[in-house]
Amino acid sequence: MVTAVTNLGRSGLYDWLVQRVSGVILLAWFSVIGTYIGMNGDMSFAQWEAFFAQTWMQVLSVAAVLSIGLHAWIGLWCVLTDYLTTRMVGANGNLIRGIVSAICGVTLFTYVVWGLQIVWMG
Repeated sequence: MVTAVTNLGRSGLYDWLVQRVSGVILLAWFSVIGTYIGMNGDMSFAQWEAFFAQTWMQVLSVAAVLSIGLHAWIGLWCVLTDYLTTRMVGANGNLIRGIVSAICGVTLFTYVVWGLQIVWMG
């Protein structure tokens, strides 16, 4: 059995489930935002700020930020392991995939931390 150290879960089923749950969380977040914008057409900054200052919206936003990170990591891992292989890019395929995975991981981590700072420190 091959153990992949860069994937999120221990199995494909776990990664699949994380993808689906994170997708539902993102759907909920976008639905709330879309509904709020639809109901409050011409908003001021004060209304928008008050909406995001509510604890339930901050919690939902944190869940959405974390979901984006998880969703993106699993998606990128799937693409990178499918297309950056020794068969596709030559003898250095594993090295290239490792470098690109590290760059993507650092970038996603930075985005998640930045998103959490925006949500909680406004």
